[in-house]
Amino acid sequence: MSKNDVIKIYNSKLKDLLKHNKLYYRDSAPIISDDYYDKLKTEIIELEKKHKFLKNKSSPSKIVGFKPSKSFDKYMHKIPMLSLSNAFYESDLVNFEKKIFNYLNKKIKFSYSVEPKIDGISASLTYKNKILIRGVSRGDGREGEIITENLKTIKDIPFEVKSLNFPEEIEIRGEVFIKKKDFLKMKDNFANPRNAASGSLRQKDPNETKKIPLNFIAYTYGYFKNNSFKLQTDFLKELKSWGFKTNKDNEILSNIDQLISYHKNFENKRFDLDYDVDGLVYKINDLDLQRRLGFTSNAPRWAIAHKFSADSANTKVKNIEIQVGRTGALTPVAKVQPINIGGVVVSNATLHNEEEIKRKDIRIGDIVKIERAGDVIPHVIDVYKNKRDKNSKPFIFPNKCPSCGSDTIKEFNNTTKKYDAVRRCTNEGYGCEKIAVEKIKHFISKEALNIDGFGKKVVEKFWDLKLLNKPQDIFNLNYNKISNLEGWGQKSVNNLRNSIENSKKVTLQKLIYSLGIRHIGIENAKLISENVHSLNEFIKIVKNNNFNIFLNIDGIGETQVNSLKKFFSSKLNTDILINLSEILNVDNQNLKKNGKLKNKTFMFTGKLEGISRAEAKSLIEKNSGTTISSISKKLNYLVTGDKPTKRKIEQSKKLGIKIISQDQLIKLLN
Repeated sequence: MSKNDVIKIYNSKLKDLLKHNKLYYRDSAPIISDDYYDKLKTEIIELEKKHKFLKNKSSPSKIVGFKPSKSFDKYMHKIPMLSLSNAFYESDLVNFEKKIFNYLNKKIKFSYSVEPKIDGISASLTYKNKILIRGVSRGDGREGEIITENLKTIKDIPFEVKSLNFPEEIEIRGEVFIKKKDFLKMKDNFANPRNAASGSLRQKDPNETKKIPLNFIAYTYGYFKNNSFKLQTDFLKELKSWGFKTNKDNEILSNIDQLISYHKNFENKRFDLDYDVDGLVYKINDLDLQRRLGFTSNAPRWAIAHKFSADSANTKVKNIEIQVGRTGALTPVAKVQPINIGGVVVSNATLHNEEEIKRKDIRIGDIVKIERAGDVIPHVIDVYKNKRDKNSKPFIFPNKCPSCGSDTIKEFNNTTKKYDAVRRCTNEGYGCEKIAVEKIKHFISKEALNIDGFGKKVVEKFWDLKLLNKPQDIFNLNYNKISNLEGWGQKSVNNLRNSIENSKKVTLQKLIYSLGIRHIGIENAKLISENVHSLNEFIKIVKNNNFNIFLNIDGIGETQVNSLKKFFSSKLNTDILINLSEILNVDNQNLKKNGKLKNKTFMFTGKLEGISRAEAKSLIEKNSGTTISSISKKLNYLVTGDKPTKRKIEQSKKLGIKIISQDQLIKLLN
């Protein structure tokens, strides 16, 4: 299709949209459905994304309301403001509860506090001496933007709380949203109510925010000085008495069967609500139990979001492309005829792996059913083989990497005694272009170095221009060359330079994670960083190939150790680490410096009473202590439970290690 043809199609669709805007908003006489209107609008925006030369001041992308500001100060949350894990099927709920029991090392009875998951924007309100002193967005869960003045414009948020029993200091969390009826009045300016709420909250001028009919519902707390509440539901009742709005559809349920039943009933009821919901949130009602369970790296262990049914549609597979990830994994992706599913235009669907394609017999040209659920990547759930062309052929998965031409293999898993379903490129590290690019994308990602303004598209562009080849090149960019690129003014260049400079101060955990080593996620990186204490020590281990010492760390096994060995067997990867060590200011902030168990090491033997080892380990770490899994001179305390191992006790006695009971450990913690 020529450029002129694209412009002609674009102008025709835009003209059509503007006509319907006039009919709907000015004349109140719409002649098309909302779905058709949304589809038309989305098609225009998608055309603009694909063809950068398309520009028009009347475009829906230009009148999407109020441009969010980047000028807000940042604030580090005292308690992480993390997203929830998602459940889409009943089995996900069963697994969620099973993980809780495993963590606690026993089955216990508890109730769930249930509330609708409003499709809005999370915000945190800090009150001190009954006065609202700070309002913060979620941000990345650990650091948000200070948007106090904008939040003050919301009528549901009290500036001052009059209640006598209001805490001295508390952080109240909730959801900012726009009601359906209010959104109808502004639908031509925003894609959906959530985007409208988000853009409004990030206005530089609070007077602009004030024009938007925002609402706030409180649902929990973050930091809470002298918290005496025992149940989530009791806290919700108190919130209401303090003058905050809470959700009237909150419920208390006792088990998984009740959750499933309530979810089914509410899924139909949700369409009658005056606000958008995309599921239900289940929280363990017991607040002490919430505190015991704590958090993983990205979500609380004590809560889960049960999403509503997925949206689906039929479309045609135009092609099957093979993508290469940062660990060399080859992932097939179906390029499909663009189709609108739940208000989102889908043109790609994951096919997971080679085995999935074989099992479903998915072929180019097939008519397939695509499903999209929440934030999950759309995937093919069914193939209409009766509509298949008789000349179609099975898809042959490549045995060569589409990026570098290297052999691809399926690794044998010693645990399962089976070959992996995923095929991988054997040219690991930075020898394969696609792997190298994905590794650099990972390096600058939020959980790694988190370089603001340095997104995936920037990595690809700089790679193509040969400005980037390895991670350390980020810190030696040719800014003169960048300033001459289209879209890069002096201000943008300066912002990028400052972001890169700020990223040089990093924790050891994030540096290890940023390298993109297979099987070394953020939690494993944390475990390693807590046990090596310094970057120099880690480099020494790398140079001496002494990774087996990590087997003494609870949570690190042979899989992780072998992955580290394989990664650093490449001289290039080792050199990258050493180069980065000379550039970055690495501080091991994971080590808590002032806890009661500072510089003390612990090991467990025997079954603990009323608490799992995972929970006990977490308590020790929260108090600056560490746990190890073998007897050595480094061990300070051997904690004994029921039926301890005699050999460990004898070894400890020989080495003069102090042997304590579970009760004695509790005393050390208190």
